[in-house]
Amino acid sequence: MKADALSPRQLFDGKMHYEVPPFQRPYVWNEEDQWAPLWADILRVAESHVAADGEEPAVPHHFLGAVVYESRPPRVGDVTRHKIIDGQQRTTTLQLIIGAVRAVLAERGHELLAEDLEELIVNRSSAFRGRPERFKLWPSKHDRDAFAQALDPDPDWAGEHRITTAHEFFTNEARTWLTGEADDDGDMPPGTEEQRAQALSATLRDRLYIVAINLAGHDDSQLIFETLNDRGTPLLKADLIKNWVFQQGERASADVERWSETHWVDFDDDWWRTEITQGRQQRSRIDIFVQYWLTMRRNDEVKTEQVFRIFTEYAKPHMSQPEHAERLLSEFRKDADTYRALANLPEHSVQGAFYHRVIETMGLAATSPLLLWLLSDNHRVPEPQIETALRSLESWIIRRTLLRMTMKDVNKTMVSILKMLDQVPVDEAGDAVREFLAAQSADARIWPTDTVLKSQLPSLKLYGNVAQYRLRIVLSAIERKLRTRFHEDVSLPDSLEIEHVMPQTWQIYWNPEPRLTPEESAERDYRVHTLGNLTLVAKSLNGSLSNRPWTDDEAAGMKLGGESGLGKRSLLDKYSLLALSKDLIVDHPHAWTDADIEKRSQRLTDLVCEIWPGPPAGA
Repeated sequence: MKADALSPRQLFDGKMHYEVPPFQRPYVWNEEDQWAPLWADILRVAESHVAADGEEPAVPHHFLGAVVYESRPPRVGDVTRHKIIDGQQRTTTLQLIIGAVRAVLAERGHELLAEDLEELIVNRSSAFRGRPERFKLWPSKHDRDAFAQALDPDPDWAGEHRITTAHEFFTNEARTWLTGEADDDGDMPPGTEEQRAQALSATLRDRLYIVAINLAGHDDSQLIFETLNDRGTPLLKADLIKNWVFQQGERASADVERWSETHWVDFDDDWWRTEITQGRQQRSRIDIFVQYWLTMRRNDEVKTEQVFRIFTEYAKPHMSQPEHAERLLSEFRKDADTYRALANLPEHSVQGAFYHRVIETMGLAATSPLLLWLLSDNHRVPEPQIETALRSLESWIIRRTLLRMTMKDVNKTMVSILKMLDQVPVDEAGDAVREFLAAQSADARIWPTDTVLKSQLPSLKLYGNVAQYRLRIVLSAIERKLRTRFHEDVSLPDSLEIEHVMPQTWQIYWNPEPRLTPEESAERDYRVHTLGNLTLVAKSLNGSLSNRPWTDDEAAGMKLGGESGLGKRSLLDKYSLLALSKDLIVDHPHAWTDADIEKRSQRLTDLVCEIWPGPPAGA
């Protein structure tokens, strides 16, 4: 085998043709997990060279990973053919990026730079026109038409495909960066457009590296592919980090044996190495913690695949002297202990409520670096300021969630807050977070006021548009708000389910003469999913309530679901202990109507405003 670190120019220079064999899967990379992180890495290199202005750049290059291929002996007049054994996803993505940037450079008038990149994606010889050999890469059969369309567009082509979506993503990102548009924080890319075009083109040609492993002469490519992808236990990022830290410590003559008993004492135990779900991925707790810790320390987003590289870049200046290394690892250890203790925070505390509601139940793990910063023993934020920050952030999240406003850029918002916190005293941290959120005006960040919430929320369709586990958080919080000092202090079980007071299939028992018109029926279909028509019940009761009418008279003779002859109101009265349902029982003995739903929606919205206070008046 022969392995080399090759740039795209070296990999695709000349008459090259890489082909994906039949046993490879189709293209599966996506924006969140691969496209966006890879594009961010490319821009990091390009911006570093623009900012260096001829000096040594801070980020000279970026390694993309490995590709394994098998070369065939070239024939006269033909392309040099290679069969890709492993790495087709990154190779295909690299071709799509080069193609997208080439198109934008040409569009913006940078013709020479565009021509340089075109040489890396197509073989220009007329002998290859109309043949697969025209392209430097020929993907699996399922992807070929879309790939050809992405790199050599046909105006009559129609269809949707992950590959064309990827090409469109990179095209838009390249255009945004080259033209100098500001990001959500108002930050502008460095340099002039000409400088950015030069830097991006040079990065794609010569500053990205792939470890290219050539299996020429081996007949077992299929076996090698399976071995590369299906053997052994993969190393965690934390394993790589540990090895690097201890190597650096030995070079600095530090007492690394003692480190094993102090700073790294339990990172190898089952709790830290257990994989948990994060988004659509399964990752170990230690790797997740390191990612959050780096985001917190660097005030910059850290992608999963970047953790090892960024840790070494961040830690290296601290590892040259034993006392500096000790300080860094001691702070790392303290924050790890804080992270491990998060799950044990009491739920009645502000910190515990935030962790269980926002991070665990709502799944907004992107807020973890900020929570870690606020609770870190290394920062010593006063307790009242921690509570102010978390109450403000939870309100921001809940209000935006209920109004169905996008939450996709939460990670960027958290990074912006972390950057801001580095500029203020810790005894003002909570006030600073509240003021930051209140000052946001972009649609992706605005903190809805009471006025906005009260005017929009009562009439919004929530059920079916907001995840049920998120609605349960809101209804459970309302239940606790309704309880007074005279109520029993009984905890709410996690198994409670959302129940429609007026059932979703209301047409069976809830449409007496005169029947609703089609327009009125459509309005009711929408209204039954609003906040005022929702409550919480035990799972066992949910089935019995079913589509029952409201009163016992209407339910006379009804046996479905047991409890013969009882209407929905009587069943709630008999079995529900929740304050959330008491007003339904006491105040509505004869009917539950559309007007009742609207009135209750307003009342519950008022409670939401009290539970999660909005931005300060005048913000």
